[in-house]
Amino acid sequence: MLNGKTTLIAHIGYPTESFRAPMIYNPWFEKRGIDAMVVPIGVTAEDYPVLLRQIFRFTNLRGALITMPHKVVTTSLADEVSITARIAGAANALLKREDGTLLADQFDGVGFARGVARKGFRIKGSRILIVGAGGVGCPIAASLAVAGAASISLFNRNAAKAETLSHRLRQYYPDMEIRLASNDPAGYDMVVNATSLGMSEDDPLPFDPERLSPATFVGEVVMKKEITPILEAAIARGCPYQIGADMLFEMIPAYLEFFGFGTATPEELRSVAKIAY
Repeated sequence: MLNGKTTLIAHIGYPTESFRAPMIYNPWFEKRGIDAMVVPIGVTAEDYPVLLRQIFRFTNLRGALITMPHKVVTTSLADEVSITARIAGAANALLKREDGTLLADQFDGVGFARGVARKGFRIKGSRILIVGAGGVGCPIAASLAVAGAASISLFNRNAAKAETLSHRLRQYYPDMEIRLASNDPAGYDMVVNATSLGMSEDDPLPFDPERLSPATFVGEVVMKKEITPILEAAIARGCPYQIGADMLFEMIPAYLEFFGFGTATPEELRSVAKIAY
């Protein structure tokens, strides 16, 4: 139960309606007897640079989960940025250290890569298309590169973002094939929807599912519903897939360690989660 001694973790983003993390962390905290709570806080992009430091002045706040649209700008607002977050060009976690300084880190890509590996997909040596090069696509690309993908192709509606990510990947992985490509999913071992398309009912599909091979693994990041329109189409093609929430369950153990709350398995988290769509 929330009380005067409760340690808070802010979940900062906008809009907050699609947030799922509180429904996973808070039941787990309760089961473990940990006096902590994740609290959604809606902050617009315009207000974020000013309000972030104000929020962290709360004495009972240990850290924050950072989500859209703030992940990229967070790297310029923290006092220290992890190597992973630098490669990704985005951060999704902030820790307030004892001296009050903020450490930024990145777990999106780790969660995605761990999830697909647990489903039997072999990342090493694979050919991957990532559709979307924003705050989620960048860390996914970084983690798939670390895991040994043979080639990573990038598409973004704003081509400059994909080009920036390609330069950063080539800087750290000069021997890997990094390409700027279309969103045509034909010929890849894995295709990732790393865009927000699927959040709204009238969104267009991020790529043409009719061009998918049944052997292509399809990864999703949208969490507003379990089976998004693009996953529904991929399933109809016979493709193996990963839902957006799986990435969240896989990254939460790393978050818990980052914030000093111990760790958990995805199975433990799922057993107590109260996610609703």
